[in-house]
Amino acid sequence: MRVAVVGATGLVGTKMLQVLAERNFPVSELIPVASEKSVGKKITYKAKEYTIVSMQSAIDAKPNVAIFSAGGSTSLEWAPKFAEAGITVIDNSSAWRMDPDKKLVVPEVNAEVLTPNDKIIANPNCSTIQLVVVLKPLHEKYKIKRVVVSTYQSVTGTGVKAVNQLMNERKGIEGEMAYKYPIDLNAIPHIDVFLDNGYTKEEMKMTNETKKIMGDESISLTATCVRIPTIGGHSESVNIEFENDFEVEEVKALLSKTPGVVLHDDVANFVYPMPINAHDKDDTFVGRIRRDETQPKTMNCWVVSDNLRKGAATNAVQIAEYLMEKKFI
Repeated sequence: MRVAVVGATGLVGTKMLQVLAERNFPVSELIPVASEKSVGKKITYKAKEYTIVSMQSAIDAKPNVAIFSAGGSTSLEWAPKFAEAGITVIDNSSAWRMDPDKKLVVPEVNAEVLTPNDKIIANPNCSTIQLVVVLKPLHEKYKIKRVVVSTYQSVTGTGVKAVNQLMNERKGIEGEMAYKYPIDLNAIPHIDVFLDNGYTKEEMKMTNETKKIMGDESISLTATCVRIPTIGGHSESVNIEFENDFEVEEVKALLSKTPGVVLHDDVANFVYPMPINAHDKDDTFVGRIRRDETQPKTMNCWVVSDNLRKGAATNAVQIAEYLMEKKFI
């Protein structure tokens, strides 16, 4: 496979390269792409140096697949040009997610929607990905009516500037601010821009993307998204109301057998998911599963996943693996 990684020098792009190497994706030729100011610079992949090229040079190299992680405006401009050249694009930005003509894919949940004709495929929002991996088997068995989710999201979701802000604050160093407020020893209930309805774009992404990925507009979902000073991954407190009743032990058994999900639920021994344990892993971890005692057919759980891996890079590479397995690329 000839593989282009667009945004190869960024936080997610670097993780893409790491995941491609770790999963032994069959890269016969790597084409790293970044902004014009980075063209000509070198990156290392599997102990070999590669030169960063421009967008047009990447198209001219005719890769089989291009994995984008370079922001929405770049994707809107360049993904169609790659697609017109017959290159399959897997895009990590929000640019194409809610486009009715583009597939929004989490392989464990809805890979079957993909066809050989899909030339621009959207990678969902990081907090949505880890949520739907857990919701899918529960929806199939109990039918979800409503989800209330509060997220506790890592600074890595903002990028290297935010990581630097956190680390500078820890050291007492003044530096560039990614956020309006200090992030260390703080929690900021504001991710992405505020919309007219009082929700942030991140919160509405979770609502809209979940319905599209699950293929069910009847699922009601409301979210509050919060940035916290962690590195290892995003955490989510999730309250789920079903149409059909459940047994807690049955839910645990079901999730423990779900691909991509790891059950960490043994409160007697203080076992529950935490970002420090999810860091640099591809799985989604779930625990604190318990019945909501305030209303029937409702449960609470706690979901954690590394937002740079399953929430971005790993999910994109898994899409590429599925396309390759089906001989779509």
